[in-house]
Amino acid sequence: MDWVVKIGGSLFPHQAIKLAENLKGLDVVVICGGGDFANLLRKFDYQIDFSNSANHHAAIMCMDILGILLSDKIKNGIAVYSLEDAENAIKSGLTPILLPSKLMDSLDPLEHSWRVTSDSISLYFAHLLEAKLLIATDVDGIYTRDPSQDGAQLLKNINTRKLLDFGETSVDDSFAELLLQYPSACYVVNGKYPERALSIMDGKSSICTFIGGD
Repeated sequence: MDWVVKIGGSLFPHQAIKLAENLKGLDVVVICGGGDFANLLRKFDYQIDFSNSANHHAAIMCMDILGILLSDKIKNGIAVYSLEDAENAIKSGLTPILLPSKLMDSLDPLEHSWRVTSDSISLYFAHLLEAKLLIATDVDGIYTRDPSQDGAQLLKNINTRKLLDFGETSVDDSFAELLLQYPSACYVVNGKYPERALSIMDGKSSICTFIGGD
């Protein structure tokens, strides 16, 4: 498989649907972020303080929910629970949208904390599939500071070890650590512009951030 495309929950529903529709016919498996469902879960956790494992499993189920909804709106899209089913879907000309909860419950490879989100989970699956990773979010990539702040500059490239010092940016707090463990070509791009994602997957230049190197 060539690519894992993580579609951030911030793009759901309309921009997520548009991006996913543009992936038709490509050697791609899609994974959704948890979006507003996961944000609501964080709010409840702040109020009540659930266990790390309860939060972890529930947040992954939020990814399932958006995946199910997205697959319902994509022509030739199909929700799948396994990597084998994802590969078979591509061979059949379908766009697989991976619902990760069953695999994550079975494999349980990552720490149970809010440091791990759909970014790190998507990276883990890219590692299993020996695929490149494209993270589609609602900003152009990784910036020197919060992109809403004055003076924020988009980074075209960033070293994985340098990213360790950034904390949670356009990717989650555990992402850089995991990328050192599971090296992969990784791009962060603004999913509001599907042509940018397609350009990257076609090996062309685009507005984005490439993460790599140790």
